[in-house]
This record gives sequence, C-alpha cells and structure tokens, in this order.
Amino acid sequence: QEQLVESGGGLVQAGGSLRLSCAHSARTFRRFIMGWFRQTPGQEREFAAAIGSSWSGAKTYYADSVKGRFTISRDNAKDTMYLQMNSLNPEDTAVYYCAAAQYGSTPTNQREYDYWGQGTQVTVSS
Repeated sequence: QEQLVESGGGLVQAGGSLRLSCAHSARTFRRFIMGWFRQTPGQEREFAAAIGSSWSGAKTYYADSVKGRFTISRDNAKDTMYLQMNSLNPEDTAVYYCAAAQYGSTPTNQREYDYWGQGTQVTVSS
C-alpha cells in the first residue's frame, strides 16, 4: 500500500514563502506522476501543480493561479516531492494534498490519481 505524507504547512504572512514536502513510500517513486491539489472549506478540490514521472522527463504543470509563484520538483533519491510557494496571498489558504498516479495522460485531472496524502494546512494572513 502506497503512503504519502505531507509536511511543511503552516501560517505565513502575505508575500511570504513556504515549502511543502511529500514523502512517498514506494520504491518506484520515480515512475509516478505526482501532483499537488488544494481545497478550501465549501469548495471543490482544485489542481495546483503536477510533475511527470522521471521516465517521461518530469514535465511540470501549473494552474494559472499559481504559475510564476509556485515551483514543483521531485528528488527521486529521497522519494520526495516538493512545492516551493512564493509570494503567497490569502487566496492560497487551503489544505494542500499531494497525490500519486501510476498512469495518466492528464496530470491536472485529480481522477487520474491513485493515492492521496492526508493534507497539510496552509494559512496566509493579510
């Protein structure tokens, strides 16, 4: 059973930065498509960023709302994915979930993801 564990959430002032981490238990981490999604109360979970498997060149994808401010990356030696979040604003406040997909053609589609972490809260104060 795959396990994903997020960390790095917290409270930050607008304009600040945070780095989220997602540790993956699989030995085949490099084969997985990895993504970050976020959800605020009363809203549907939405795509934030994704990175392709290392086999496919680790192409990155970003939602328009985070493009230019967030950077997704992966360290296969540590079986860990990261989300560097800069220039945070209150609209970024959400629970952030990491997810892993064994297969998929649309990394922005949460339905293609097989495994999910428990989520980490990010709160940006104005």
